[in-house]
Amino acid sequence: MYAIITAGGIPRPEEPLYPYTQGRSKALLDVAGKPMVQWVLDAVGKSSRVDGVVLIGLDADCGVTCARPLTFIANRGGMLANILAGVAEVQKIHPGPQHILLVSSDIPGITSEMVDWVANVVEQSDDDVYYNVVPREIMEKRYPNSRRTYTHLKDMVVCGGDLNAMHTRAVDSDLNMWNSLIEARKNPLKQASMFGWDVLFLLLIRQIGLQEAVQRVARRFKLKGRALVSPYAEIGMDVDKPNQLELVRADLARPNSKQS
Repeated sequence: MYAIITAGGIPRPEEPLYPYTQGRSKALLDVAGKPMVQWVLDAVGKSSRVDGVVLIGLDADCGVTCARPLTFIANRGGMLANILAGVAEVQKIHPGPQHILLVSSDIPGITSEMVDWVANVVEQSDDDVYYNVVPREIMEKRYPNSRRTYTHLKDMVVCGGDLNAMHTRAVDSDLNMWNSLIEARKNPLKQASMFGWDVLFLLLIRQIGLQEAVQRVARRFKLKGRALVSPYAEIGMDVDKPNQLELVRADLARPNSKQS
C-alpha cells in the first residue's frame, strides 16, 4: 500500500500559525528537534504495510527523508488537486486499482503502529473511502486542552482524523463535491448542510449516528464509505493553532515519548 502525505500548507498572515512560519511551509516547523513532517515520514516509513510514499508540497532539497521509497511532487495549489496529483503519481509507480493512505503532514504524534492499524482495517474490506474519527474522551485524555472541534452525534462526540484512506476508483466521483467537502472539513455544520436539510437537522438535534452519517455522505458521492473509530488520539491531533504546536512540541520532547 502506498501513502500520500500532503504538505502544501503555508499559513497566510491572518492565520494563527503565521507568526511561527512567516511565509514558510507549516510542515517544516520544528517539533522537538526535527521538522514536523519528518515525524510523520518516520512513522509511515517504519510501517510494515507501506511500500512507498508520495510527498506533496515540498522539494527534494528540503532535507526530509523516509525509510520507504520517497517521491516528491510540487504543490498543486489546493487539497483536492494535491490528492488527485498524488493518486496519479502512485498510479505511475504502481499501476492498477488499489487502496491508498492519505496522511496529513501536521500529525507528528502518529507512530508506525497507528499506520499499520489503519492499513490493516482498510485491507480487510473494499470500501471507497475510510474516514477516521476520534472520540472526545480519547482525545481529551491524551491531549488535555487541545481545543479540538467536535461533532455531536447521536451515539458519540468525535473530532476528525487526518490519517485516512481511499480507493483509486473514488477519484472518478463528483470532484466539485469533493472540493466543497474538503474546504468545509473544519466546519461540521457546513459539511452537513451540503447533504441536505435533513442531515443538518438531525445533526443539530443530535439524532444521527456515526455510521448513518457516513452512509448518507457516501450515497451523496455514490461511493461506499466507512468510518473508523480510532483508539489513537494522535491521528486527530493536527497542528492548526499555536497552543497545539506547543502541546505536541512538549509531548514529543519527553524522554518517554513513543517516537523518541
